[in-house]
Amino acid sequence: MTSLTAAQLEHFRREGYVLIRQAIDPDRWLAPILAEYDERLDRLVDELVAAGRISDRHDHLPFFDRFVEVCAETNETNAQFFDFSLPQAGIRHDTPMWHGPAVFALLRCPDLLDLVEGFIGPEIFSNPVQHVRIKVPESREPRDLQTGALKMGATNWHQDNGVVLPNADQTEILTVWLPLRRAGVEHGCLQVVPRSHHRGLLVHCPAGPGGLQVPERVASRDGAIALPMAPGDVLFIHKLTLHNSLPNVSDEVRISFDLRYNPIGQPTGRDVFPGFVARSRRDPATELHDHHRWQESWVTARQTLAAAGEDRPFNRWSADAPACA
Repeated sequence: MTSLTAAQLEHFRREGYVLIRQAIDPDRWLAPILAEYDERLDRLVDELVAAGRISDRHDHLPFFDRFVEVCAETNETNAQFFDFSLPQAGIRHDTPMWHGPAVFALLRCPDLLDLVEGFIGPEIFSNPVQHVRIKVPESREPRDLQTGALKMGATNWHQDNGVVLPNADQTEILTVWLPLRRAGVEHGCLQVVPRSHHRGLLVHCPAGPGGLQVPERVASRDGAIALPMAPGDVLFIHKLTLHNSLPNVSDEVRISFDLRYNPIGQPTGRDVFPGFVARSRRDPATELHDHHRWQESWVTARQTLAAAGEDRPFNRWSADAPACA
């Protein structure tokens, strides 16, 4: 069992985050995901070639270089094809997503859950607010043809409590962020503002492709620190800690997982998406062990939301708020 130390827990409570180096074995848990994504990219290329959207399969290139070329030729981020969540708008019956066995295995990784247990206890629910983030170098990143703006770019300053609905304000949501390859400052690693979680929930404003943003007039970023990480490192973030990502100014792709966990029975803040019991010491029979059932739960959610034909609110914020003017 990988135990959270008293010093690590105290750092989290005081500073609002804690970075644990080599918390999981990257060869055991991350390499299989990258292998799945390599096969997934083959399928994406097949579809794009069939649709006439790309003329070169770029088969000679390794996964990340090939992905960059595909994004450049299509002028799309193509990240949704690999994501294990759904977008917040425009969900169709065929919206792409990926719920492979290696991804599911990481969500249930015993070493990871041992650490999560140290924060929220042994009754652990995998919260569906989760994503893979694949950020190509900004020099090659797709742009809006009218405005020239990056289609993804750096993630804005925000709190994770701010991107869910109010019914989860009392939920003990724990953010778990980890890179699948090196995430240095130049690749666009995360930054956090230590002790900012003591300020409470701050006003967020809609802010384009970078997502919701806490304006600087609302909260200073003074004291922000960058957190370069290697595969195997895991960052745990309090739901009220102010954080963002830096721009990817390298010539390499940055890829990371952005996960959430909370105690079983508490609202997830995004209840139209399915979560699952990752660990229960009280009732182990409730744990989900079959990745096919996990996959099916997302397919069902996609069908339901696509059939509804309308976008649902995923947060509480409006651009009309005085702080957003």
